[in-house]
Amino acid sequence: MQSLKKHLKRPKIIIITGLSLVLVVWFALCLPKPLFNTPTSFVIDDEAGQLLGASIAADGQWRFPYNDSVPEKFKQCIITFEDKRFEHHFGFDPLAFGRAIKQNISSKKITSGGSTLTMQVIRMATHHSRTVLNKLSEIFMALRLELGYSKNKILALYASNAPFGSNVVGLDAAAWRYFGRSPDKLSWGEMAALAVLPNAPSLVHPGKNRLILLNKRNSLLQKLYEQGIIDSTTAALARFEPVPEKPVPLPQLAPHLLQRFKNDYQDHLQTQTRIRTTIKANLQQQVADILERHHQVLKANDINNIAAIVLDVETGATLAYQGNIWHREDPEMESDVDVINAPRSPGSTLKPLLYAAMLHDGLILPNSLIADVPTQIAGYHPENYDLKYDGAVPASNALSRSLNVPAVKMLQQYKYERFYDVLKKVGITTLTQPADHYGLALILGGGENTLWELSGAYADMARVLNHYPKYHGKYDTDDYHSPVYTKVEKTKPSLEKNGLLDAGSLFFTLQAMEEVMRPGEEMVWQQFSSTQRIAWKTGTSFGFRDGWAIGITPKYVVGVWVGNTDGEGRPNLTGINTAAPAMFEIFRLLPASRDWFDMPTSEMVKIAVCKESGYRAGQYCPNITQEWIPKSGLKAPVCPWHRLVHLSADEKWQVSGNCVSPENMVNKEWFVLPPSMEYYYKTKNYEYHVLPPFKPGCEQADAANTMELIYPKDGAKVYVPLEADGKRGRIIFNAAHRQQGIKIFWHLDDKYVGKTSTFHQIALNPSPGQHTLTLVDAVGNTLQINFEVLDKDK
Repeated sequence: MQSLKKHLKRPKIIIITGLSLVLVVWFALCLPKPLFNTPTSFVIDDEAGQLLGASIAADGQWRFPYNDSVPEKFKQCIITFEDKRFEHHFGFDPLAFGRAIKQNISSKKITSGGSTLTMQVIRMATHHSRTVLNKLSEIFMALRLELGYSKNKILALYASNAPFGSNVVGLDAAAWRYFGRSPDKLSWGEMAALAVLPNAPSLVHPGKNRLILLNKRNSLLQKLYEQGIIDSTTAALARFEPVPEKPVPLPQLAPHLLQRFKNDYQDHLQTQTRIRTTIKANLQQQVADILERHHQVLKANDINNIAAIVLDVETGATLAYQGNIWHREDPEMESDVDVINAPRSPGSTLKPLLYAAMLHDGLILPNSLIADVPTQIAGYHPENYDLKYDGAVPASNALSRSLNVPAVKMLQQYKYERFYDVLKKVGITTLTQPADHYGLALILGGGENTLWELSGAYADMARVLNHYPKYHGKYDTDDYHSPVYTKVEKTKPSLEKNGLLDAGSLFFTLQAMEEVMRPGEEMVWQQFSSTQRIAWKTGTSFGFRDGWAIGITPKYVVGVWVGNTDGEGRPNLTGINTAAPAMFEIFRLLPASRDWFDMPTSEMVKIAVCKESGYRAGQYCPNITQEWIPKSGLKAPVCPWHRLVHLSADEKWQVSGNCVSPENMVNKEWFVLPPSMEYYYKTKNYEYHVLPPFKPGCEQADAANTMELIYPKDGAKVYVPLEADGKRGRIIFNAAHRQQGIKIFWHLDDKYVGKTSTFHQIALNPSPGQHTLTLVDAVGNTLQINFEVLDKDK
């Protein structure tokens, strides 16, 4: 019998043990993971934690992300109102539960649930309906929650997920929607009004039943006073505070940055839906105001959009991000478009990088003369903005004046493939086609870039210069990086002996960029010590579609873009006219300083430089200056334009050994540019002396040095448009000769077509197809080129 009883008890023990084990496992795993899985609003704060903007969550709720910080006022209010023994129970309050049952029985309906704050967190997480079984489940889950979470965290979960009426969830969202401030800045009256809302959010709604809300709020204030949490004066003053009437709009200080943040989150570049940015709220608002003022002027010319960014050089942190004007009520403005991140034609804003790259590779010196003459390269015919030519211009001056032809000449020498690689290395990602797709047009805006990346590349240059003395002449590879809008932990520098662009080349680049005349200030600005020293560059895209201005100081970079988001061009939409004035006004907001970059002399050498040409001084350079240049300039070419010429005794004629004996010659050093360069250069540089003509009887046939065809060049392809009367127009052929007044005889396809003497220009109307042009001067110099006239019909 005993054995039978034992045998019968064993299954019971097993069952009880099994049930107990199941219960234990259920208890351990009963909480949802994650506890809350509802979508949250995207929220951005400024560097000090001030709200810049937020967007509604995917489910239509204003629900800010979880915040583990609960203001003391809310803690006191919600515990007093909802769960006065919260600090002492283990998730379930038997006294409160018993009182609720008694109230429900006496009133013959459910008037109180007896739920603790912990149980309410469970109900919000599970969305349980109010049944007895669910209530029991909530009790067990609340006990489990108390075992795994601190009281402060449970309270934070409640504050972040409690309903506060309408589509407002969580204390953070409620504080901003009802009072326009963060929770930590609310008064006792305001906090008490929020604390009573989760108890009956559908009944007590700001704007509705305001008297009920007022009475509940005042009742809570009385309890706070009775418990000694606030004094009588505070309680009395709090009762006079109005309760909110309706939700208020949230701040929209950086709407385009908010959208960028959402896009980055979707692209897995951000992991949280609330971030503290590097934006300075006051500066952000001031920049927005400046852009709005300029927009009021620009829109008179049907220019609808303007954007600006301010970067901290040291970190690359974004201090202001205004992606466009903000006129959402007017859809024609397309103000939702974030132009800071939109690929646009950059105009001339890449020229500083080319200048620095050529200095770095020793192809030029800072003031080497660059040809500025009519140019046609493989059918590409660049022109300067003013359609004029200087013949030759110092490279630094070509940069400061943003001349297009010298820039194309420089890129032709540097090779666009190499420059394409440099742009990639400084962080330009928008050039999605191979280098051949852009060709030489790359330097004049033939590709597309963003204000974000271009401003970042300019900040890179300043950062490298700032760090050069700090790193004792070495380079940190991480100095080239994109801008950031959240704080990034600084890593240990990865130092190398050589940089992508050396400090000397960068110094001369920024020095050239500082020499640009400021809009409306002419050159007077240099005389005022209070004015910031700024290196800056403007850009204008083809068709006047985009105006750019980017400025650099040792501490800041400011970039401005002006145009229409739909790409419509407008007259006078140039960087200098539209973007530069706004850029300088933004710089006036920043701390002014006359500090400038330290001259990196350890990355430089002082050498003899030819004053006229800007090249390394050669054997026949009479005017030599000692100048600092980047070390790489030691391999730059020697001056190619000074030579020894032989003159008659009175120096009025060029002579040769064929007609004058050496003892009757005067040998003189002479600065001699090629004929096409000389043709334009001598009209703007009066110190330039043209070579004397050859003495009669001493002429030498040397077409390469005496005569040059300016347009078209050998191998050119020319398109001749039709005139208004429907007839094919004429080609203006232009030549330069070193000897003034000499006659040139022109032949087209071996047929004589005319002669010129003073100005060597002739208008011809060749038929479509291949042609040969031959020039013969009066002394027998011959010049011949081949060109093709394109057929419009083909």
